[in-house]
Amino acid sequence: MSLEIESLSPAIVWRQFHQLTQIPRPSRQEAQVRDFLAGFGKARDLETLVDEVGNVIIRKPATEGREERPGVILQGHMDMVAQANTGSRHDFTRDPILTRVDGDWVKAEGTTLGADNGIGVAAILAVLESTDLVHGPLEALFTCNEESGMDGAFGLKPGLLQGKLLINTDAEDEGVLCIGCAGGANVNSRLRYRIVPIEKDWVAHRLSITGLRGGHSGVDIHRGRGNAVSLLFRLLKSAAVDFNLRIKSLDAGNLRNAIPREAFALVAVEPCNVPALKESFKRWHAVFSAELKHADPDIQVALESTETGLNGWMDQAAALRLIHAVCACPGGVIRMSDEMPGLVESSNNLAIVRAGEGEIAIHNLVRSSVDSARDDVCGKLASLFTLAGAETDFDGHYPGWQPDLSSSILRLVRQTYRERFGGDAETGAIHAGLECGILAAAYPTVEMISFGPTIRYPHSPDERVDIASVGRFWELLVGVLEKV
Repeated sequence: MSLEIESLSPAIVWRQFHQLTQIPRPSRQEAQVRDFLAGFGKARDLETLVDEVGNVIIRKPATEGREERPGVILQGHMDMVAQANTGSRHDFTRDPILTRVDGDWVKAEGTTLGADNGIGVAAILAVLESTDLVHGPLEALFTCNEESGMDGAFGLKPGLLQGKLLINTDAEDEGVLCIGCAGGANVNSRLRYRIVPIEKDWVAHRLSITGLRGGHSGVDIHRGRGNAVSLLFRLLKSAAVDFNLRIKSLDAGNLRNAIPREAFALVAVEPCNVPALKESFKRWHAVFSAELKHADPDIQVALESTETGLNGWMDQAAALRLIHAVCACPGGVIRMSDEMPGLVESSNNLAIVRAGEGEIAIHNLVRSSVDSARDDVCGKLASLFTLAGAETDFDGHYPGWQPDLSSSILRLVRQTYRERFGGDAETGAIHAGLECGILAAAYPTVEMISFGPTIRYPHSPDERVDIASVGRFWELLVGVLEKV
């Protein structure tokens, strides 16, 4: 099925994308794709270097007669988010991504596709490979670990790049020229608890919430999708109050930058409460299904009896503090932008809660296009979890990218779009972290813009890329390079 995409147009881009799908490249495990990219440049006798943090830079000389044109940096990130459906045996560190054409879209078989940012990287490789494009001096910058910390952008040294204009290929709405993005920060809370036994006749169950769509915790945060962590704790709160439910372990959510699709808990109740607990969860399933009938119609709530030991359970006082804190934790959209109607300004993704062996970890990802608002939300979360007895710290701060409506690269891309497609492109910003904000700090004189094809449901196994939009993205990219 994967070879089917190589017959799509533009073939030069899809061929490169197919090659990327065959190379494992989850965040923080990028050695194979880094070697591929460096080898790609060297095989074509292009100046190639790998910097100290693992970014790959490839330089391509200008077409004859265009040596004095401003240099253009084409930028994308080499890693991808690794998410698979429940029951999938896909190993992102070894297995290729299996792709398929489904009508107007390219999708993967039960996993993330890696079009974020694989299509953008493929287009850059196609530019480097092509022998018939007209352009000035080019630099390709492939950054590492964008999805799990933006380490490549943070680690890029000033003075290494030579270009004056930068085109980021990590946008996800074809026809929209992105000139701004949100900043973000991680909020990490830790809570200790006493390990206690339960009575020998108590009945243990595995509680699970599955079937949610999830998605990107920035660009999809306004879509009203269910958060598996939040939903799980609604169940736990009800059951703890009504049935004296006890908790042994929690495994809810798995990525900071993905809306949680699944959540699991190992719980126990007295035998006399088992029938009522099951009926209660059936009612909760109906409640969730009604609330999410449009955004997440396939939600599943399951309670399965299981065998487990009498020891290793969370003391009830700590369990209640945790439950109340997580239920009170704000999630989703917090404030809309005053500057750009329809754009989310600030949000929080309640991303991960894990508990076992006496420790609880709670991870939130806060985003905002206003740095002071980002810090305010972080502070409120810290206050909330402090009241529950947790310790909280922050990491992964990155700045937003402030729009510049007067930039020459914006004017040029808008003109090229109009000439190529007979209409005007939209200009906007996204509620997600692009590397442009970080790169701008190291290269403040470089003008930047971001555009790409249409990608839907990134960071989830429903990820897909619109086939026709890839062609328009490619046409716009080569048209801009010719006009610079």
